[in-house]
Amino acid sequence: MDMHGFTDTQLTIREAVTQLCSQFPNTYWQERDQQETDPKEFHASVAKGGWLGTALPEELGGSGLGISEAVMMMQTIAESGAGMAGAQSIHANVYATQPLAKFGTKQQLEVTIPNIISGNWRVCFGVTEPNSGLDTLRLKTMAKKQDDGSYLVTGQKIWITCAQVANKMILLARTSPHKENSSSGLSLFCIDLDRSQPGLDMRKIKKMGGRAVDANEVFFDNYRIPGDTLIGEEGKGFKIVLHGMNAERCLLAGEALGLGYAALNRAAAYARERVVFGQPIGKNQGIAHPLADAYMSLEAAKLATYHAARLYDASQKDSSIRQDAVGVAANSAKYLAAEAAFKACERAVMTHGGMGYAAEYDVERWFRECLVPRIAPVSREMIMNYIGEKVLGLPRSY
Repeated sequence: MDMHGFTDTQLTIREAVTQLCSQFPNTYWQERDQQETDPKEFHASVAKGGWLGTALPEELGGSGLGISEAVMMMQTIAESGAGMAGAQSIHANVYATQPLAKFGTKQQLEVTIPNIISGNWRVCFGVTEPNSGLDTLRLKTMAKKQDDGSYLVTGQKIWITCAQVANKMILLARTSPHKENSSSGLSLFCIDLDRSQPGLDMRKIKKMGGRAVDANEVFFDNYRIPGDTLIGEEGKGFKIVLHGMNAERCLLAGEALGLGYAALNRAAAYARERVVFGQPIGKNQGIAHPLADAYMSLEAAKLATYHAARLYDASQKDSSIRQDAVGVAANSAKYLAAEAAFKACERAVMTHGGMGYAAEYDVERWFRECLVPRIAPVSREMIMNYIGEKVLGLPRSY
């Protein structure tokens, strides 16, 4: 451990990823945002460096490192100026593959994971639905088993990031009817997104920020998937998918931190240089204090984030660490990092005054993106419900 509490491996990752990201300046991300075009060159560069396999097993071509190292990578990407768009272009490839690596069949692992790590295949995560929102146990997309062992999928998913460019989807669907207060009946699949096959339709959603990565509604209408796409046991999908969810909260917290630090550093640089009424604006406490406050919030959230990531990694090796404890840490980190990022991004725009509204200064782009970690993949309010119930022992409100 160094004096900052990070391992040599994490610091090496930070240095190497910073170098990789330096090939993609802010102008690259401004263009991708404005033109709403996928940052495929960035994804290819990350894949070429082997970074998509950071938290995947060595025997499958990964680095065999943990979520702690992946969080460092995601924070560094966002902090480089790539923001949430850069992070989200590879985000699902890192966390949605966790349940696959843990529960996938030999064939799924040997074929799918190496193709994801090499960048040949891209992945999206198909859980959220328009009518169930955060009430995952009530999702309605059905996968009906056929006599030949295949399944026919019918239903709708929403806010599926990178579906337009993905070859594979980790899909959560219902294989038996919903039972009240039961997590059984949901199954997890690793499916091909074959646009030439009937029964699959995707529609892009126009959105406020992170425009370089596509978000979609995905419609299935008797879309046939082979039986060997099932991950783990039929009906156990919800418990399997939880392995990806706590990892995702840690990664998203790291991305929010990176966004916040990028905005804060840009604001501080502007405040040192911008002269109004004969002096740099940073000399005014009305400018300096809000930025100092934002810095301390980011630092506190950083401690919570890397604590959660370490706990997640430890729980993968030590079954005595309760998943509830990991959930509390991961959700808390996501909440704190998202709030700290929002504060930093908002203050960065205000520090720039009128120029904060101009695309060339980047802070407006980061501000648009900083709402993502506050909303997704779980809302602030649901996190508070979770902490109230699991930590404070308060009665469940939903």
